[in-house]
Amino acid sequence: MKSNWLLSAALAATALTFVASPAAAATKFEFWYGLSGDLSERIQDMCKTFNESQSDYEIVCVSQDNYDNNLQNTIAAFRANKQPTVTQIFDAGTLDLMLSDAYVPVRQLMEENGYQIDWANYFKGVGSYYSTSTGELLSMPFNSSTAQIYFNTDALAKVGFEGIPETWSQVEDVARKMKAAGYDCPVAFDPAGAWQWFEQFEAIHNQPIATKGNGFDGLDAEMVVSKGKFVDQLTWIKKMYDEGLFVHKSKDAGETANDAFVNGKCQITSSSVADHGTFGKQAKEGVHWTNAMLPMLDGFERHNSFVGGASLWTLKGKSAEEYKGAAAFYNFLATPEQTQWWSTVTGYIPVTNSGFEAMKAAGFYDAAPYKGRELAIKSLTMPAGENTRGIRLGNYASIRAEMVKTIQSVLFNNVPVQQALEEFDAKGNEILRRFEATYAGKNLL
Repeated sequence: MKSNWLLSAALAATALTFVASPAAAATKFEFWYGLSGDLSERIQDMCKTFNESQSDYEIVCVSQDNYDNNLQNTIAAFRANKQPTVTQIFDAGTLDLMLSDAYVPVRQLMEENGYQIDWANYFKGVGSYYSTSTGELLSMPFNSSTAQIYFNTDALAKVGFEGIPETWSQVEDVARKMKAAGYDCPVAFDPAGAWQWFEQFEAIHNQPIATKGNGFDGLDAEMVVSKGKFVDQLTWIKKMYDEGLFVHKSKDAGETANDAFVNGKCQITSSSVADHGTFGKQAKEGVHWTNAMLPMLDGFERHNSFVGGASLWTLKGKSAEEYKGAAAFYNFLATPEQTQWWSTVTGYIPVTNSGFEAMKAAGFYDAAPYKGRELAIKSLTMPAGENTRGIRLGNYASIRAEMVKTIQSVLFNNVPVQQALEEFDAKGNEILRRFEATYAGKNLL
């Protein structure tokens, strides 16, 4: 059996493949992904390195621009029998793939191609999101992240705040002081960021998005957001927005929240830890910043945040040689060298305990520009709760889109918060019932 998964730092990608004969043509296979910009460029670098590391396989990596496009294009391609061998599906599309019967489980793929995997090496919060109820990993964790909050440290110092705000009440306090000190945009807020402002809030406070453990325990789950603490949180966000402490920043508004932060126009923002590397490269000269775990409501015990990002699914209908290529690619991704490179150039976290410990022991997180990324691991490994396993709701991408509309209706159209969230739950339940009917009689794995 071949061995890997960060079990030995001596393993190199070139040692993990068979040497092709000079006359043999490399087997081509496609990998579709949903990243763009700087992250897409890093994936292209990664694909080039894999191709140069061996001569048996040639991976062709194709950006579909964003996660939603990639999910929809993958579904359409599969129906037309033109699917890629590997596709990157984001967290919200996990259940759709799980019940599709369109994939080869990653455990089966790796075993059939001779790779011995230490599946227990994955961080529980990462592996459980893409696993069956019995713990079998179905897809390969790839670009894993969680939400963070980012602060301009000079602005914090100017208003006399020592340390980093740890509660939302402290965020409100510093935002007010920043406004009084002449900062036009204390907090950049994009309603499209339902992942960090809504879903991760629910997780760290152990609040249910839906019954049945957010759908992990059955397709008949029902939405319950209008009955939980997000009612109060969205009410607070609306108040902060009306007072000019939260300022709308988005692509549609002419400047994204992240751009406003790195350009020094806004002093606080919330985004993925994956943006840590991008912020480091793009921050305007003189902009000094740091990151932290998401703030808490006063009086609440912190629970683990949700893993974000995506995993890699191997689709049915491809040749044995293409599957060998996919397995070799997954194995390449898990080498110590590749794991550290990926975390270094992006900000995404290592997905295994051994990978994280090796990077920590090597001093990776001790100083800038990488110091602070370890907080994502801390956030993901906080105590678990009934509602912190993840979100396993059918067609959740559509439900997430409804939350974006809900937040916009509250902020821009003054729809009462309770009414807006009750309407959101009702629309979410309609989506869930249609999904349940589509898969009638089928149980969750």
